Amino acid sequence: MDDLMLRRKWTLRAHGRQVVFIKKANEHATHVLMKALLWALYLPTYPDVAVEVAIGDRYKPDVIALDPAGQPRFWGEAGQVSVAKIRSLTRRYRATHFALAKWDTRLDPPADMVAAALTRARRTAPVDLLCFPADSATRFIDEQGVIHLTHADIVWQRLE
Repeated sequence: MDDLMLRRKWTLRAHGRQVVFIKKANEHATHVLMKALLWALYLPTYPDVAVEVAIGDRYKPDVIALDPAGQPRFWGEAGQVSVAKIRSLTRRYRATHFALAKWDTRLDPPADMVAAALTRARRTAPVDLLCFPADSATRFIDEQGVIHLTHADIVWQRLE
């Protein structure tokens, strides 16, 4: 899996689907990996989940699933997300399930930040915080590029 981190294009599979992930020049490999892991993790729940699709919002989601009316049902973010962005998104999309992924870190600081951003937000969907471990590439992606991952494999928490 070490060679995966050196390539610009990664063809990865999960649950019978395949996506090509392209690492941009200014993008860290762990950011691309988190997008792939988010996609694979939530694919069983949101079979139409897509990666890096603009939806006409000022923010572009890393991972997104839309309802029939074109509104986000699920929105995944990988890496750093500002309090302002979390507050804006969670208030405008109250029925959207959000997942915020972090790389190899404790979830306490981001949980406090998200809880503060959710203050007085009347929401009907959860916000998940996830921590992908440093060995995620070798642990969750096999030699054929298939991602094997469930919530039980990682540290995560749900804020409702």
